Amino acid sequence: MGSANLSILVTFSAGLLSFVSPCVLPLVPSYVSYITGLTFEDLTTNRDSKKIRFITITNSISFIAGFTAIFVMFGASATFIGHILLSYQDIVRMVGGVLIVLFGLYIMGILKLNFLTTDKKIHLKNKPAGYLGSFIVGMAFAAGWTPCVGPILGSILLYASTTGSVAKGMGLLAVYSLGLGLPLFISSLAINTFLSTFKVIVRYMRWITILSGAFLIIIGIMIFTDSFTFLTTWFQQQGIGWSLDL
Repeated sequence: MGSANLSILVTFSAGLLSFVSPCVLPLVPSYVSYITGLTFEDLTTNRDSKKIRFITITNSISFIAGFTAIFVMFGASATFIGHILLSYQDIVRMVGGVLIVLFGLYIMGILKLNFLTTDKKIHLKNKPAGYLGSFIVGMAFAAGWTPCVGPILGSILLYASTTGSVAKGMGLLAVYSLGLGLPLFISSLAINTFLSTFKVIVRYMRWITILSGAFLIIIGIMIFTDSFTFLTTWFQQQGIGWSLDL
């Protein structure tokens, strides 16, 4: 398993954890209703199912494309800055690892970080019409992420800044967006199933939060100790993995 493949797995997992965070998961039905312009009754009944499915698919894709565009630009910026600091790569890597561990402790509720407790959401009272409107809402969602998503996304940006390549940084954030957007897209198509499943998931939200924090702590330690390199080497020695250039 090459380092690129390991990075893809970690980044995609971070996107999934962002989706099940307390700031995103409970709001999925509201987001779907908002970007499609359909009521919950429209979404959960079988009336004009083909038309409703088409509206849901197209607007969901536009919304996902909107936040993906912003996240990818974030990735390009983070990697560009990291490239400028290439001569201090080890320092950047270790500082980034420490920050990611702190983010993990914050998510778990062990550490209080006041600068992350301010709500940065952008509130759009009236969505612009059409697919462009859904795209703009997606951009607003990305640009004003909520505090509990910020540490996970910030950790991926810190990791992207150590890759030394703008293309790789953009690729990593595209993978993160896929991890966040894929379950959102599936949930929008099966909103009834999502609503019933959510009632089960919400019971375990505290454990999901702890898992998310632990995930970041492990990744932070691995980045600080440069364990990704050692792990990649071990996989290669065992002949495990597949090749994908990112």
